[in-house]
Amino acid sequence: MQTIAIIGAGMAGLACASELVRAGYSVTLFDKGRGPGGRMSARRADVSGETTRFDHGAQYFTARDPDFREQVALWESDGVVARWPAAGDEAWVGTPAMNAPIRAMADALTVNWGARVERIRRDGDGWLIEGEGATFACDGIVCAVPAEQAAELLAAAAPGLAEHARTVVSEPCWAVMASFAKPLDLPDCLRSENHAVAWAARNSSKPGRTGEENWVIHASPARTRELLDRPRDEVAKLLLEDFFSQTGIDPVWPVHLAEHRWLYARPQVERGGAACHWDAEQGIGICGDYLHSPRVEGAYLSGGALAHAILGQASE
Repeated sequence: MQTIAIIGAGMAGLACASELVRAGYSVTLFDKGRGPGGRMSARRADVSGETTRFDHGAQYFTARDPDFREQVALWESDGVVARWPAAGDEAWVGTPAMNAPIRAMADALTVNWGARVERIRRDGDGWLIEGEGATFACDGIVCAVPAEQAAELLAAAAPGLAEHARTVVSEPCWAVMASFAKPLDLPDCLRSENHAVAWAARNSSKPGRTGEENWVIHASPARTRELLDRPRDEVAKLLLEDFFSQTGIDPVWPVHLAEHRWLYARPQVERGGAACHWDAEQGIGICGDYLHSPRVEGAYLSGGALAHAILGQASE
């Protein structure tokens, strides 16, 4: 098995692809997004005539596993990550935006952006990937998308793997991006486990960022569910009200306000399970943070684990 298609070019898919390419495999990735990021995306915006980026997904990451720490050290030497002390001594962020390490990984690989995979099916001993009128043939498939999407995509072609994904439930999250004309009298990071706003951070306090007073606000899972299907502009205003009410400072209308709904923001992971699943007989597998731990590190380690499973099969 030498030709692998990976569906999903987030951290898990890219980590898996990088290992396989180093081992000599031909790997092609497909991602429906317009560019690198996934849940590590950065939203570009024109604020008062200046282009700025908001990290509206993952806010930072930590590195505890030795393999991931080694990778983070390489990223740091390449200038694509830096520490962010405001979020804690172990907090890292991409620079100049959160998607920087994702972009660096993707640049070394073959990735088809804006490619939505609609169906996969067996073709003799191999597989066919179909989407938007195009077909791609491969020896094996890695599905590295959120659990809910994996369950749907794999239902007919790999029902056993689909069942693993189907057991996972992900918490949604509304994100608000706001720029203010003057600094807010607040610390750079705010966390809460029992309020409408679970997280708020001065995005411009991260290393390598532009702009002076840019904030990212994440609603709690409960508040997100309350507002899940409300109009987007209404959600942004309501969460801004929650933010000011929660912090106790005088409300100020921002010079820029936008929002994003993450349907699969944080998977509820069952501890002690396998970090990935690989069906060696069929040549298809799944990886993602929902199998390891709901963090950037978890996605990286799950992708690496699946690559090792594939390589282990090849060496038998």
